[in-house]
Amino acid sequence: MTALKGALVTLEGCEGCGKSTQAAMLADRLRGLVGEVVEVREPGGTVVGDGLRELLLRPDHGPVDPMAELFMYEAARAQLVAERIRPSIERGAIVVCDRFYDSTTAYQAYARGLDAGVVAELNRLASRGVAPAATVVLDIDPAQGLSRATGKGADRLESEGAAFHQRVRDGFLALAAEEPGRVAVVPAEGSPEEVAEAVWAQVSSRLRAAGVLP
Repeated sequence: MTALKGALVTLEGCEGCGKSTQAAMLADRLRGLVGEVVEVREPGGTVVGDGLRELLLRPDHGPVDPMAELFMYEAARAQLVAERIRPSIERGAIVVCDRFYDSTTAYQAYARGLDAGVVAELNRLASRGVAPAATVVLDIDPAQGLSRATGKGADRLESEGAAFHQRVRDGFLALAAEEPGRVAVVPAEGSPEEVAEAVWAQVSSRLRAAGVLP
């Protein structure tokens, strides 16, 4: 069985929600159905993006101005879209991305308080017309997620206060309410296998509705 056309699928959520694990499990499941599946993450996935990731997440780099932070995320995204995501979709692959522009909206607009219109416009420019066919927000209480994520130490974003991470969660849930056809919310408290089944149910139905899967 082969995919009818390429598509982007994104996994979103608070720190420690299990995105990386679920992205890998989803990609493995899709490989049983389609010809090519590409796994990427934000920020990163390119030489430029990996360098920006280091700048953004290392806790010893000190405070980062919110607008500078926004531009670095968008620069990493623009490079990832140009170098990997768009070429993969154009050749018919399904791309599974750990974070995309919904994270920028949740973190920089909702949590940092930057102008939502500015964030939306920069998201549009950096993504260059590429939009997810399906997005899953893995929802978890921020305190529980941070406990999972920081067992070996916290990065710069994980070190933000509880109120910041609650605003991030609120942002993701608001996005899901605004775009229920694209964005599904899946509780992330279960076992990886239980969560993976719920993720698959949401992603597969959306990809079929979009004509991506037969």
